Amino acid sequence: MDAPSHPTVPHRIGDLVYRDATAADTDALVALIESAYRGDSSRTGWTTEADILEGQRTDARGVLEVIESPGSRLLAVERDGKLIACCQLEHRGDAAYFGMFAVLPGAQGSGLGKQVMAAAERIAGETWGVREMHMTVITVREELIAWYERRGYRRTGKLFPFPYGDERFGIPQRADLEFELLVKSLG
Repeated sequence: MDAPSHPTVPHRIGDLVYRDATAADTDALVALIESAYRGDSSRTGWTTEADILEGQRTDARGVLEVIESPGSRLLAVERDGKLIACCQLEHRGDAAYFGMFAVLPGAQGSGLGKQVMAAAERIAGETWGVREMHMTVITVREELIAWYERRGYRRTGKLFPFPYGDERFGIPQRADLEFELLVKSLG
């Protein structure tokens, strides 16, 4: 695979270190993402999808694709050398896509997510000069959407189907799942 086309120098902001994930981080990142969204461990935090989706949230292949894809980066966020959060940034023209966002369940509700999101927006703006950040959220996740709205994201009404039948994204426990595009101006 080609090397990422972006700098990999870690950035320290307060007590957090932001760095580009590498292939060596894959297993730890999968474990973090799964712990934040699936299974009993995810119920410790508030971002769980365990009531609407079973099975996996991601896998090693999906994480590696983000790490190795040109125009994409997976930020690993560490405190005291321990992985506590991550997020995907992908360059898409005038916008960046924000995804694969996970915060260690025991650290949720502490303001860490807000810090990581603000840093990701700043990094995307500085790296690619983008004017907007985009993300998609499952529409039944009203509490999560409200949290993003408090961070300046707006609902667009643009909907995308959930990939029913593709267990790489989980096993739906409801028939009404779909994604909505949320957008935030960075300028």
